[in-house]
Amino acid sequence: MGVVVVSGGSTGGPAAAAGGGGGGNGGSAAGSCCDVSLKCWCKWRWGDHQQHLLPHKVFSVFSSGFLFLLGCLIVYGLIGVIYGWLLFNKPYVGNGVMGLNSFGCLEDGEGSWSVGVFYGDSPFSLKPIEAANLWKNESKAWPVANPVVTCASVSDAGFPSNFVADPFLYLQGDTLFLFYETKNPLTMQGDIGVAKSTDKGATWKQLGIALDEDWHLSFPYVFDYHGQVYMIPESSMKGELRLYRALEFPLQWTLEKILIKKPLVDSTIINYEGHYWLFGSDHSGFGTKKNGQLEIWHSSSPLGPWKPHKKNPIYNIDKSMGARNGGRPFVYNGNLYRFGQDCGETYGRRVRAFKVEILSKDAYKEVEVPLGFEEPTKGRNAWNGARHHHLDVQQLSSGEWIGVMDGDRVPSGDPSHRFMVGCASLGAAAAVVIVLGLLLGAVKCLIPLNWCAHYSGKRSDALLVWERSNLFSSRARRFCSRVNRVPISIRGKVKYNTWAGRLVLAVLFLVGAALMCTGVKNVYGGNGAEEAYPLNGYYSQFTLLTMTYDARLWNLKMYVKHYSRCSSVKEIVVVWNKGIPPKASDLDSAVPVRIRVEKENSLNNRFKKDEMIKTRGVLELDDDIMMTCDDVERGFNVWRQHPDRIVGFYPRLISGNPLKYRAEKYARSHKGYNMILTGAAFVDSTIAFGRYWGEQAKAGRELVDRYFNCEDVLLNYLYANASSTKTVEYVRPAWAIDTSKFSGAAISKNTQVHYGIRSRCLMRFTQMYGSLSDRKWEFDGRKDGWDL
Repeated sequence: MGVVVVSGGSTGGPAAAAGGGGGGNGGSAAGSCCDVSLKCWCKWRWGDHQQHLLPHKVFSVFSSGFLFLLGCLIVYGLIGVIYGWLLFNKPYVGNGVMGLNSFGCLEDGEGSWSVGVFYGDSPFSLKPIEAANLWKNESKAWPVANPVVTCASVSDAGFPSNFVADPFLYLQGDTLFLFYETKNPLTMQGDIGVAKSTDKGATWKQLGIALDEDWHLSFPYVFDYHGQVYMIPESSMKGELRLYRALEFPLQWTLEKILIKKPLVDSTIINYEGHYWLFGSDHSGFGTKKNGQLEIWHSSSPLGPWKPHKKNPIYNIDKSMGARNGGRPFVYNGNLYRFGQDCGETYGRRVRAFKVEILSKDAYKEVEVPLGFEEPTKGRNAWNGARHHHLDVQQLSSGEWIGVMDGDRVPSGDPSHRFMVGCASLGAAAAVVIVLGLLLGAVKCLIPLNWCAHYSGKRSDALLVWERSNLFSSRARRFCSRVNRVPISIRGKVKYNTWAGRLVLAVLFLVGAALMCTGVKNVYGGNGAEEAYPLNGYYSQFTLLTMTYDARLWNLKMYVKHYSRCSSVKEIVVVWNKGIPPKASDLDSAVPVRIRVEKENSLNNRFKKDEMIKTRGVLELDDDIMMTCDDVERGFNVWRQHPDRIVGFYPRLISGNPLKYRAEKYARSHKGYNMILTGAAFVDSTIAFGRYWGEQAKAGRELVDRYFNCEDVLLNYLYANASSTKTVEYVRPAWAIDTSKFSGAAISKNTQVHYGIRSRCLMRFTQMYGSLSDRKWEFDGRKDGWDL
């Protein structure tokens, strides 16, 4: 925002200030300091309205322009700081649950890759591990969800990593070994890590770094030959294709030999029809299209010697066509298949599958076939929402196929792109400030003359002759003159003392504020994803359940579109209580939506047993509550820590004599709570639904039907009645909006009447199930600060 206010004048007194330039040349309005024909110079001064008070005093600091720009800098700076503080530091979130090693999971220009596991009856029918519905109590994942290996799980094991990618499986009976590239945040190069699983890839034990060289390593293709285990990592920076042999599998390796003296990348070997075939890409040649080149070599042994295919390079085509390898070649039903990378939109955008029809020493032909992989639909909230560029498939002893795939939620170079967008936004905000200054008359000149014309007080005749004869200097001064006429043409166009003028200025101010926030978000912010929070290095999923009816259909559409994009949502169940239900296809959802139509309009339907729910965790969330996916993910993480509790976002304190239902403000003022409203709360579907529909709760359910209220209060009493320990847990949301306030479809329109009914429920439930008054848990009891 380095703009100066320019006022005409020299040391020639008031007359010069009024219109004359230095040297006594008379002038008119055009003869101001913005006129390069005058030997004037640019200074900061008080506004014109103060010139009659201090006609001879020129201030180099406290001018109207300076004060205007300083004020804008302060205001917009505060807006940016507050916005960044709220959005990125998240003071309401606290810290401590991510479990991320302080030396790992740093933002990396190459991406934020992680690894997921897939199962299928064939290599072309793979489904993510969460579809298998594997429950693991030790990892508190019900079910286990992708990704299963991340920078966090590797870093927490003591091996700092920014990302993990290029996964390859090696099978020893029912034990799986996973070799992968891990980006070391200290050396900023790839190493080869290894993990072990004994439960088909549901959980992994990190074993350590299998191979670490002085250069970048990736794509650790592992195979066995004559009782030995070998690895061919990508080491193109060394300028050669190197073969390593395991001394003590899987952590000790030695260089066996140099296979090919070429910087091949992503190389694989397969034994097919009596010959060994090596597929790789050489990007170093003149005229080579990066990520669009493929070469084939053949040998009678994987140890070589290797001879080039007569048609090399097989491909030198567009990078989107899948020439570069994207995993291990494999044989299925007697046919050879190859995975390739589509790098068209961004590096590693997706994996493509090819069926090899002809493979000989002098011919090669392949055709693309469907991969059978469903593209993620949650965008950056999905661990593989932006790209996936590597897939390795193996057949287990059971006959089932397993695949490991890497994925990234951001495209290649995302940090650099965000930085450029951020700088452009900040520059645009500065331009808006200048326009505001011109319209208000605070900025009178855009380019000081001493920036574009030579000036140093008195100039020699030789210098004047040079300036007149120098074409560039002349053109530069003319350009400055034309630019400096802009303020004169703009000033007065907007009358700031009228409503229309004020509206224009207000709009410009808001545009500048928006540009400032956009710049801060892109320069200093993250990648825009609302990621899930792992627990003990593992992820899981939950079912979202809401209850509604026909008058609130507009709420439901907005609700489903928003929450279906949250990372850990597996399914949305809509309990339809009244009216004609919509079709699931009418709702814009990234996950399956099931509409459960009820025969009776009862609030008890919210907690009805549902055998079709496949997750242990259920988020009971009213259809008129909107909050961020990040809040939802934090709540889910806390519930996984305490699955026997009601974990939610709206606390209440039940106390007093007689009992009276009060809002959250009362709980805050008394610094504690003993109830969580289930309009926004996580519960264990088996525990909660079982208790609610037990015989003991029958009288309570009848009261709920009578009042058409208090179902959430009843569940809290049932939990408290079943345990003497803490049964509720509060998580503070960043923000929450009740969308029913914008319509006439609110269930509880009269707050006073609503609270009165609930107070009667409290007294009846206390008689039935005991008191809650003797229970109280303070806010700010969690180490992560999520319950402030």
